[in-house]
Amino acid sequence: MKKILVMAALAICSFANAQKGTILVGGNIGFTSEKSEYQFGEATNNEFSFSPKVGYQFNDNWTVGGEFTVASAKDDNGTREIKDNNFKIGAFVRYSVPLSQTFSIFADMGAGFQNAKSKVYGPGNAYAKSKADGMYVGITPALFINMKKGFGLNFSIGGLGYETLSYDNNGADYSKFYFNFGQTFNIGVSKNF
Repeated sequence: MKKILVMAALAICSFANAQKGTILVGGNIGFTSEKSEYQFGEATNNEFSFSPKVGYQFNDNWTVGGEFTVASAKDDNGTREIKDNNFKIGAFVRYSVPLSQTFSIFADMGAGFQNAKSKVYGPGNAYAKSKADGMYVGITPALFINMKKGFGLNFSIGGLGYETLSYDNNGADYSKFYFNFGQTFNIGVSKNF
């Protein structure tokens, strides 16, 4: 039994060492759906996002790099419709733990700048638009499946974070702490070069 544990530990260490000094290129496609109750009924918010990132793995377990996200959302509550376009750019730090040569778990912590543009369509085709800037910080745990030679699939089902937006033209400031496990699904690919 001890020999098997020693061999497993060596295999994990050799897998982790194979990644040190490499460039990570990857990206996720995500979908988020939220339903909320309000005074006159129920509102539904659906968001699609694309999030590429590039990083350098400077240690067996640590990667640092840059990320950006482009997202589009639609919020409909029956009486009005809101269409949002969001952009985020920032940096991330990833801590990875290999479980075997095929599976690893990791957590990404990202922070940076964000921009949001909204269009609101109300009754009688009334139309209003707004723009906001702010910041974000978040942690997302995920699973990596190594398909072949550092190329693999990433899966996550949410995370936690905090974001702020300050709207132009004396609009209201917005801040939100979120914990969205089970409400978000992200799938992506990554490759270490």
